[in-house]
Amino acid sequence: MAKFLSTTSLNFYLEELIKKSTKNLILISPYLKINARLKELLEFRSDSDLKVRIVYGKKEMAQSELDWLAGQRHIEVRFCKNLHAKCYMNDANAIISSLNLYEFSQVNNNEMGVLVTRSADTEAFTDAFEEVSRILRISDLVSFGDSAAESLDVETDQALEEDEDESSDHGQKLTTSKLAKKHKMKTSDVMTRLCELEYLELRDGRHYLTDKAKESGSEVRKGRHGFYFLWLDSLNIEI
Repeated sequence: MAKFLSTTSLNFYLEELIKKSTKNLILISPYLKINARLKELLEFRSDSDLKVRIVYGKKEMAQSELDWLAGQRHIEVRFCKNLHAKCYMNDANAIISSLNLYEFSQVNNNEMGVLVTRSADTEAFTDAFEEVSRILRISDLVSFGDSAAESLDVETDQALEEDEDESSDHGQKLTTSKLAKKHKMKTSDVMTRLCELEYLELRDGRHYLTDKAKESGSEVRKGRHGFYFLWLDSLNIEI
């Protein structure tokens, strides 16, 4: 039988769910700002066979959170537009609740939820698993580091020139703002042109590298201020 969970018991059972996961762990929360205790538990599982997948739905995320996720190679991160569900599931249990995986919510909010077990609540658990699987299917994989697909906005890209000036390993590659200067264009116009040439695609107000761009040698780097694109100096963007 499903067990009702208050705010305090939600946090307890969420920790237990993570600790006792053996094969699969799926954490679905629109907002992400994982508290230190849960981060510690997730980091501890990095050398195990546990497959961890996190789905979130709000682009507004602190850079420190992005940096932490980028460093967790054993965690698959996905973005799902219009996500409002909160569900935390492993192979044996599922917590369905109002609780976001957000530090403020876990400490300050009044939350409630239910714990569903696979053995005692087979039908409900199966239905929850099917919906979680659907959310995973419609979510976009988020990449980090050298294989990152996401850039920051145009103004941030201009600010990232400082990263380029301090680096000496770019070879024959330019940031978007430097590419714009070379062609005597505005950075925003270059971004638009790169979309027209199918080197970038725009999704939910963010720019992503396409396969065509990656094949041409374009990449994403991470500097002190965040992620930024690098383009071959020889890239032809003329109309």
